[in-house]
Amino acid sequence: MAARYALYFAPLADRPLWEFGSAAIGWDAETATECPARPPAPALAPGWAEATAEPRRYGFHATLKAPFALAEGTRAEDLLAAAEAFAAGPRPVPQLRLTVRILAGFVALVPEGPSAALDSLAAACVRDFDRFRRPLTPAERARRAPERLSPRQVEYLDRWGYPFVFEEFRFHMTLTGRLPPDAAEAASAALQAAHRQACGDRLTAVSTLAVFVQPSPAERFRILAAWPLRAG
Repeated sequence: MAARYALYFAPLADRPLWEFGSAAIGWDAETATECPARPPAPALAPGWAEATAEPRRYGFHATLKAPFALAEGTRAEDLLAAAEAFAAGPRPVPQLRLTVRILAGFVALVPEGPSAALDSLAAACVRDFDRFRRPLTPAERARRAPERLSPRQVEYLDRWGYPFVFEEFRFHMTLTGRLPPDAAEAASAALQAAHRQACGDRLTAVSTLAVFVQPSPAERFRILAAWPLRAG
């Protein structure tokens, strides 16, 4: 099966946040090294590795352009060159105040409020990099369970390869897989406290664009290259 690539925000310039998220899920996508998933509270230690297995596959990130295989006739080198050029184009750098929330059973960092700059950045990534995306196979489309999506989300799935784009986009940095309600509440409270301790109450700049790669389905995503976004 072909390698998959993705355009993600990875907070490499914000070391406390990067180290907090990578330690929580047990995988550093920058160095492609595994570390024991660090539970945010001793009471959560049993089962924490299992609770974080899904985000560990992808590394700590926020999705800007969801994973895709390369379109016929395109190369990874072309994708990297386009990403570098995109990052060099001046644009507003979103500044977010992050908080921990439960989203459909999994725990994630999300912005406290909306950001037009963030929505614009994500939409530009979806559009600008779509020429590198191979269309979904029927099996890949089926895995998205289109019967559970809204008509607009199905339209986006078929056109852009991912249902949660444009007005359906929700910035999130996943910290756990789907958990039972009580476990999600406990994890959310502990991760909120751990995030505050690590990062304080400051704003997070969405200031790095990273290309992640998953060489094969059995492997985890890792950072192939990353660039600072030029503010303007």
